[in-house]
Amino acid sequence: MEPQEHVRKAHAAQTVRSGEPPIRPPSSVLAPEVPERLELSLAQLAARARSLIRPGRRVILGITGAPGAGKSTFAGALQRAMTGTAAVVGMDGFHLAQDELVRLGRQDRKGAPDTFDPHGYAALLRRLKDECDPFVYAPVFRRDLEDPIANHLRIDRATPLVITEGNYLLLDEEGWTLARRQLDEVWFLDLPDEIRRHRLILRHQEFGKDPETARRWAAGSDRANADIVRATQNAADLIVTVIDEWPPRNIGRY
Repeated sequence: MEPQEHVRKAHAAQTVRSGEPPIRPPSSVLAPEVPERLELSLAQLAARARSLIRPGRRVILGITGAPGAGKSTFAGALQRAMTGTAAVVGMDGFHLAQDELVRLGRQDRKGAPDTFDPHGYAALLRRLKDECDPFVYAPVFRRDLEDPIANHLRIDRATPLVITEGNYLLLDEEGWTLARRQLDEVWFLDLPDEIRRHRLILRHQEFGKDPETARRWAAGSDRANADIVRATQNAADLIVTVIDEWPPRNIGRY
């Protein structure tokens, strides 16, 4: 094995826990397709997010991970830790409406890549990145309605950091790659599958599914989507395990 390859593989396998995020090794040592894999606290990750901000230029930070990894809850916690300097925009606001999924025959695969509008998502991110407008309205996804709601969230031009979260930020497919180009950095949330699946089942039950249907959905469509997302993790800038609990592990909503 070449020495450089040995260093690259050793770094990829290592998980680092420290008071400060470590300095990234030179590109000559760490191949660009191998992201850092770190265990960090919310406070450390907020410090890393602040370090991305540059005067006169909006930064867009992506948070991705498999279904149930806690993306939306983490993005909200990170926003609060940023004390007024960040907004959160979810990819799920670009989910196709339930009526359209029925028309296309995709309602049983809700959450799969082709049940979203990636070009619309990319267009919104491009507007946010360009900062041409005094403010931009973004959609949100309402789980209680199982449908997106347009023009729900306002992002002002003065907001220096936008955090966007969703499953497919790193997917190498048409539309999704256009969205990826707008992102300055992408973090992949890593969570043990047992905890992640438990959260999914609790979430499905919270929003109306009976226990058996919730388990079946988590083992079917959710599992298939998780496999797609996990295959994209090496395209992230950082694979992170958050070492403080946000929320406690017995909480279903995330």
